[in-house]
Amino acid sequence: LYSARSSSSPPPPSSSSSPSSPSSPAQVSPNTSLSSTNSLACQRIKKKKKKPSSQMDSNNTQSPVRILVTGGSGLLGKAIEHVVTKQGGARDGEEWIFLSSKDANLTDLAQTRAIFEKHRPTHVIHLAAKVGGLYLHMKENLQFWRDNIRINDNVLHTAHEMNINRVVSCLSSCIFPDKTTYPIDETMIHNGPPHESNYGYSYAKRMIDVQNRGYRSQYGRKYTAVIPTNVFGPYDNFNKENGHVLSALINKTHTAKVEGSPLQVWGSGKPLRQFIYSLDIARLIIWVLREYEEVSPIILSVGEDDEISIKEAVEKIAETLEFKGEIVYDTTKSDGQIKKTASNAKLRSLLPDFEFTPFPQALKETCDWFLNNYDIARR
Repeated sequence: LYSARSSSSPPPPSSSSSPSSPSSPAQVSPNTSLSSTNSLACQRIKKKKKKPSSQMDSNNTQSPVRILVTGGSGLLGKAIEHVVTKQGGARDGEEWIFLSSKDANLTDLAQTRAIFEKHRPTHVIHLAAKVGGLYLHMKENLQFWRDNIRINDNVLHTAHEMNINRVVSCLSSCIFPDKTTYPIDETMIHNGPPHESNYGYSYAKRMIDVQNRGYRSQYGRKYTAVIPTNVFGPYDNFNKENGHVLSALINKTHTAKVEGSPLQVWGSGKPLRQFIYSLDIARLIIWVLREYEEVSPIILSVGEDDEISIKEAVEKIAETLEFKGEIVYDTTKSDGQIKKTASNAKLRSLLPDFEFTPFPQALKETCDWFLNNYDIARR
């Protein structure tokens, strides 16, 4: 366990954003250079007059505000920590607490209650989950279902029992029906079965939405969820077999370059994905915690026009890492879901001016972090 104010972990590279206003996610122009972004972020932190933390939730009069982040050592947890500590994301009087699996086994109800009792949070961002890449999901669907159902029920019900009125949980775009029309939106979550490859994880995540609606209708709790598309960034799991697709490909490409061997890509490269940078998602999750009032989940994604194929992503990774070797697509391996194009119309209606980090920039920052932290990266 560590406090956001005392973390000694290597920071991810600075993103293209800095605080713009108290009620909207921090951002700057995507054309801003990294060096000038760092300077601007520091200036904003020094000059910004922050709102009192009690304004986060007018229905919560507890003081101080303590935000507990489950899954705090993972991809999104580390991104939120970075935004909070390095980009002025915290408000005066807030205490941010980031949990990892070393602090408590959230599949165990007694341990979940104990860690909540220890820190007495007023707000929760629930990111903890059993996660993995496509092929691990295909091998362990039952384990993904059982572990995630337990984690989610333990966290949400413990939050309710401790009178925590505000919880934001993280879902995934894989929860949507496999057979559907595109683009998918927030109203379509329960319209049919998810893709067979990861049904255990998908159904478990869907149940968060069911529980949130139950706590809202029966107890008036402000529990909601976000649905990011394919997230990547520093601190991700870069394992070649079990990691998320983009991070696994970064590791594979680096290894192929070092060994002078062909880059082996599982699948045809045809599936389409909307990749979103973890630091962008972090800023949006903080905004949801403070400003979003609906129980219905909200999709956090780049636009439909930003969707690219796995093949295009591989080529961009090869270019970024200066890999000049042969790229071989192993079509005996499953592609998984061919597409899951998501609409961000709801997000845009609420935050029309939010600027996402351009994919090439975000990819370079992620590759740089992986190379600079190769010894500590999960791989």
